[in-house]
Amino acid sequence: MIFTSNDITLFKKKALQWASSFEVCCYLDSNSFADKYSKFDALIAAGVKRELTAKVGNAFDQLQQFHKTNAQEWRAGFLTYDLKNELENLQSDNLDGLDFPEAYFFVPQHLIRIHGSEIEILSDKTEEIFDTINNYQLQAEEPTTPVDIKSRLTKPDYLQKVNLVKEHISRGDIYVTNFCQEFYADNVVIDPIKVFDDLNQLSPNPFACFFKYYDHYAICASPERFLAKRDNKLISQPIKGTAPRGLDATDDAVMKQQLTNNTKEQQENVMVVDMVRNDLTPCAKRGTVQVEELFGLYTFEHLHQMISTVTCDIDENVSAIEAIKAAYPMGSMTGAPKVNAMQLMESFEVSKRGIYSGSIGYFSPDGDFDFNVVIRTLLYNASKKYLSFHTGSAITHSADAEAEYQECLLKIGAIRRVLRAR
Repeated sequence: MIFTSNDITLFKKKALQWASSFEVCCYLDSNSFADKYSKFDALIAAGVKRELTAKVGNAFDQLQQFHKTNAQEWRAGFLTYDLKNELENLQSDNLDGLDFPEAYFFVPQHLIRIHGSEIEILSDKTEEIFDTINNYQLQAEEPTTPVDIKSRLTKPDYLQKVNLVKEHISRGDIYVTNFCQEFYADNVVIDPIKVFDDLNQLSPNPFACFFKYYDHYAICASPERFLAKRDNKLISQPIKGTAPRGLDATDDAVMKQQLTNNTKEQQENVMVVDMVRNDLTPCAKRGTVQVEELFGLYTFEHLHQMISTVTCDIDENVSAIEAIKAAYPMGSMTGAPKVNAMQLMESFEVSKRGIYSGSIGYFSPDGDFDFNVVIRTLLYNASKKYLSFHTGSAITHSADAEAEYQECLLKIGAIRRVLRAR
């Protein structure tokens, strides 16, 4: 059933608070960053009708069965980076303070799609839900108490490790990699909805997400699409290339031009585009893999990003899960050669990535799907009172360790501000 609202922003805010009263919910918001592959402005899935929790081993096989069994319904969920260990001869032995499952999907009891001022509710109680949300009394939000953030790596350690990674690149072990580090806080109590609202206002992005999995939360301000399917087309939009916003319009234009002309950033982007093309080829009809856009420059609240778009026509014998599996984990978060880079990063990084570098998204009954890249994301285990966020950057032969460190801080600037980090 279709409803309308005169204040869709207020309705979304109320709907998110309503959805978060369920043990599991997923809220996806494009923040009005529409492109030709967008299908809605926001999607809200609440309550569990059926669910799948899977561990590394046969998670993709379980997901394939869950996908097939529930093909006529919406499904939302997440995949963690550590599913790489199922796809390749890899392992993850680093510290994990969050304890998210490796894969989780659910068929929601209630689903809401928002497009413009129109609200579509799919549920056994459509009118009741619309009235409940419309009349919902927003809970008062207390200011976030400043959080004492710590780093798993000191800056000198980070700089040293980047230079060691560059030695591996010089030897030809890898060409490029994404080196990540964790920031965390213990014994922290936050209001996840308040933090998401603040982050989404401060840093609105096209693949923003609030995911509640019982006492676990992913609060995401991602600008990046991992993989989507639209009819018979697969779309991947990797990001490689970052520059800060300028102080004024003139300075901003200079920053954009510098990013456009930056050879190192172009090299990063080209390498990940090549990886995505290779990942899509096994799933594609012969001769259909193409780069729709190379070095596209997109401006967000705090950053300029270089984004490319790679597409193909999917082979009719390839399932949605097989397509995701072939491209996973996304090249923008791994490196090249992919397996070598992932293996090397396990030895240099000191924290398990978990859902960071993974993906959150949905499958729809028409056969389409859309999944983001979990970056610019705060992760929270409410039971353990443990809060964590990772950040990373691409390391190439020409990378400057200090510049990479500053890029990492730039990417988590909005999260730190929202947490009033000390």
